[in-house]
Amino acid sequence: MQQYNVKDAKRHESAHDRKVKELEEELSTTKYNKKTQGHIGLVKAKLAKIKEEFQRKSSAKGKGEGFTVRRTGDATIIMVGFPSVGKSTLLNAITNANSPVGAYAFTTLTCIPGLLEYNHAKIQVLDVPGIVEGAATGRGRGREVLACAQSADLVIVLLDVFDPRHVEVVKNEIYETGLRMNQKPPQVSISRKPRGGIDVGLTVKLTRLNEETIKSILKEFRLENCSIVIREDITDDQLIDVIEGNKKYVPAIVVLNKIDMIDAKELEKIKAIVKPDICVSAENKENTEELKELIFRKLDFIRIYCKEAGKKADMEVPLIMRRGNTLRDVCIKLHKDFVSKFRFARVWGRSARFPGMVLRKLEHTVQDNDIVEVHVS
Repeated sequence: MQQYNVKDAKRHESAHDRKVKELEEELSTTKYNKKTQGHIGLVKAKLAKIKEEFQRKSSAKGKGEGFTVRRTGDATIIMVGFPSVGKSTLLNAITNANSPVGAYAFTTLTCIPGLLEYNHAKIQVLDVPGIVEGAATGRGRGREVLACAQSADLVIVLLDVFDPRHVEVVKNEIYETGLRMNQKPPQVSISRKPRGGIDVGLTVKLTRLNEETIKSILKEFRLENCSIVIREDITDDQLIDVIEGNKKYVPAIVVLNKIDMIDAKELEKIKAIVKPDICVSAENKENTEELKELIFRKLDFIRIYCKEAGKKADMEVPLIMRRGNTLRDVCIKLHKDFVSKFRFARVWGRSARFPGMVLRKLEHTVQDNDIVEVHVS
């Protein structure tokens, strides 16, 4: 029975690979224009469905795989890149970790966490094994690594200055796992209805999609009866992401490493190819402080100062929160029982209409440098 299952799995996998290749080849050979727009959108929808189904089955078979890392601190970031780009060296340069370093590929064989402390924020940084092309489909330890990235609040794409073109490969592998770097969820809402076909509502002019393409993609995903409202100029890929509803949108930083090993003129040429957010030398700790500042800003941290009733606010050590957080988030971070026992909060700062404003709803959004005094029963 076991032998039959293995053969059957191989047969299924090869059929999947063949179909994916066929559809990808069709996409690459079809010129995009107004006449082919609908066909291309439909092919992309079919391709997305096949990949999603394959990944779902693979995940079900591979239960227990992956790295188990307990999240700590105010945020978690993961460093992703090819083997030997310097992830371990960079981890050691910006955190308190002691990750093994060697001048050969695949030095890191497990997920090694380090703690970056900056501007009172405690940020967990994960050093994982290097990925290779095909990682998203399980090549090497790619699926384990990229599954770990799903829980991250920020992705650092680390590149070797001698292999700048790896940037597109790494970005593609991350994209294929459902992570959308430096993107926001499209402003699209879809609601099913029992009958009546597809209603398309637009609040903006679409330049890359037409109504026929929208309907054909929805039908491919068996949404024959639904209402869709689109509030921004989206692509067919973004529409498919919304329909699938399983994508994660995360900030990302592209870091070019080992800049100490080439001259300034050559570096400028490579920067034109990669377009990195920052260039560093992890070995010499060059620009590592600037990287810490960039990480802090990319995570969109805000500082909240806590105050006890009748006392001055503690302005020395802020509570690190994220932009868009509410009083509920503040209470959760302070103590697990504060939400259930919450009576009201007094707030000083930009989110309050006047100093010491009394707020009784946990949904109130706090802002940077607010002072919060929580009252519980």
